[in-house]
Amino acid sequence: MTGLRERVVLGVRPRDGRTLVPPVEYDPVTAEEIRDLVEVAPTGTVTTWAWNHETPRGQPLATPFAWVLVKLDGADTALLHALDAPGPEAVRTGLRVRIRWAEERSGAITDIACFEPYDGEPARPAGHDGEFADAITGIVAPARLDYTYSPGRAQCAYIGALAGRRTVGERCPTCRKVYVPPRGACFTCGVATHEQVDVGPRGTVTTFCIVNIKAKNLDIEVPYVYAHIALDGADLALHGRIGGIPYDQVRMGLRVEPVWTEGARHPDHCRPTGEPDADYDSYKELL
Repeated sequence: MTGLRERVVLGVRPRDGRTLVPPVEYDPVTAEEIRDLVEVAPTGTVTTWAWNHETPRGQPLATPFAWVLVKLDGADTALLHALDAPGPEAVRTGLRVRIRWAEERSGAITDIACFEPYDGEPARPAGHDGEFADAITGIVAPARLDYTYSPGRAQCAYIGALAGRRTVGERCPTCRKVYVPPRGACFTCGVATHEQVDVGPRGTVTTFCIVNIKAKNLDIEVPYVYAHIALDGADLALHGRIGGIPYDQVRMGLRVEPVWTEGARHPDHCRPTGEPDADYDSYKELL
């Protein structure tokens, strides 16, 4: 990664004499640790490719491009990256390409902005030994997943009830347990559930944990408490944040109620009701 920041592509050379790019820490044949670094050229040849017609957020380029495997000059394995080309008709196996470096580099694979077609002579590496004065020792790799959730009949009823600040479960016709959130079937009996039951809004803390690590996307000061909460009338505990009480005073059996904010799709947190703590026997089966 330090090499990419310095516009140097490095591979490793295992015992069999090949040059592997991207570099790996251990020989894929012998499993021995590899320490010999070898510089390769920023030019190479496309070995295979696939055209990417769509460019959603997070893609290397803002316009359609090709994903390519490129064997850089001096390497024996191929590197996967994006190729900036006007269309699929401009891409082919055997196409000569070179690296287009990012203007700002930090020591990540994105320091290679992409590859671009190249019709010049192969570049000659300077023979860098991989030693850098200011070597990178760690990287941050953010990850995000966008997905579409399609709830079934039972979940639709549950979500619809939350819009009216109600919590709805479903009762098993065989064992009579009430499941919240409902899944459309009883976990134990394996039969479909249809009878809707309003539960809560109050409930009992059955168990909890104290959170001491701040989440990047949550504006909540640590420490705080997340708990399993058995709503009155439910046979399955939900999880939720506990507020309105110091974190070190939260306890099993604490009686709580939901706190809603304007326009919210679910309670923001639960707070103590002021009732006496629930007896352990009343919730021990829900732990």
